[in-house]
Amino acid sequence: MPDAPHDRSKSASLTPPQPISGAQAFSTRVHGLLDGQPKDEATVTRALEGLDDVFDRIAAKLYRMASMLVGEGEASVRLVETAVANTEVSICEDGTMARKSSRRALGAAALDLLAQRSPGCLAAPEGLEPASACIDDDDLAAAGISTEELENMIAGPEHDRVREWLESMPAKMRAVFVLRAVAGFTAAETATLLQKHGGAHGGPQAAAWTPEAVREVFRQGLCSLASQLLHASAAR
Repeated sequence: MPDAPHDRSKSASLTPPQPISGAQAFSTRVHGLLDGQPKDEATVTRALEGLDDVFDRIAAKLYRMASMLVGEGEASVRLVETAVANTEVSICEDGTMARKSSRRALGAAALDLLAQRSPGCLAAPEGLEPASACIDDDDLAAAGISTEELENMIAGPEHDRVREWLESMPAKMRAVFVLRAVAGFTAAETATLLQKHGGAHGGPQAAAWTPEAVREVFRQGLCSLASQLLHASAAR
């Protein structure tokens, strides 16, 4: 009697999750970074160079995302360590799945930290007015910039100006912008993270986040970005 067809999806579902490859090496390097000295992205990136496998491709970007959410320094290094420790991916999954899973874990930890720092700062907005006078859509293209161009701004000579702009935002707008534009989460995914983790220390108001509210706050962030780009262009 012939063997039954092999069910790949069932086999994959039975594969025990494994920590991200390279996590142990990263943890060792993290403890070398936690020396009480100021940290910038270049310092952290140099310390993370040469890690193996999937983690080699995501470690520095995780730190960048963390620093955009909570600021540069050891707090962001610890967030990345937490994200790696809390991320599990099947050995059958590829780098794309590992990146998304680690970004979700990092986003959750960062929102917890923001809510601890300033309780209520991630409460869902009330009486939100549409930003229709600026842009109509809720993607980067509506602000006249691509994902690649934003990444180049974040990592290139515009680094400091982008950081200053982000730091000038209210915490909830900054969180929404980074989770949508940098982490690549949908409005629904972002709303779920804010509901669960923004409310951990910020009270029940965070539970009122909806995908529609996320889209509107993101549109307002995009309007601010478009204004920044226009100002920078006029100043050249």
